[in-house]
Amino acid sequence: MAVAEISIGSVRDLSDGDIIAGTVAGRLDGFEELVRRYQRPITGYVFRMVGEYESALDVTQEVFIKVYNSLHKYSPEYKFSTWLYRIAHNAAVDHLRRNSITPQSLEAENADGSFQIQIESRLSSPEQDRERSEWRTEIDSVVRALPPAYRDLIMLRHGQDLSYDEIAEVTGLPLGTVKNRLFRARELMREMFIARGFTGV
Repeated sequence: MAVAEISIGSVRDLSDGDIIAGTVAGRLDGFEELVRRYQRPITGYVFRMVGEYESALDVTQEVFIKVYNSLHKYSPEYKFSTWLYRIAHNAAVDHLRRNSITPQSLEAENADGSFQIQIESRLSSPEQDRERSEWRTEIDSVVRALPPAYRDLIMLRHGQDLSYDEIAEVTGLPLGTVKNRLFRARELMREMFIARGFTGV
């Protein structure tokens, strides 16, 4: 069988789809590679939803167990990462419900990647580092102040760099709702930044 002939060292060169096909055919090292690729971003995403690191680790482990047990159901017409984030999203929401944590407790840290990119510099002075830290703190504070329905979408769009279609797939929301909520979320963020004395946002 062609899949079985692939050397272990070459697994990292395979696409997600090829690895999934190999895993379904019985290659466990392929699934280990999927975990290696996605464990950190999934843990980060779950942590931003549940707000506790230990819980995030537990939920992430649960996510990958679900993924492994459901790989045979995965359809290659969808991006694997989108399918994975949907499972992670649902697992995090289930965790919050099981522990009677209201959505209001969802928190985000450094959620808007685009803002961070705007302030990054290859060579920065201590003053620039301090300003960057203060700006990130302001971003965190503004994101935390968003209504939960908006906060989650901002995290997926700017923190995880998912497309509108992928966010709709992850959350189960209609595409139009995703676009409208993201537009409103950005407007709310802009209003909050202006209220805090930041201009040009």
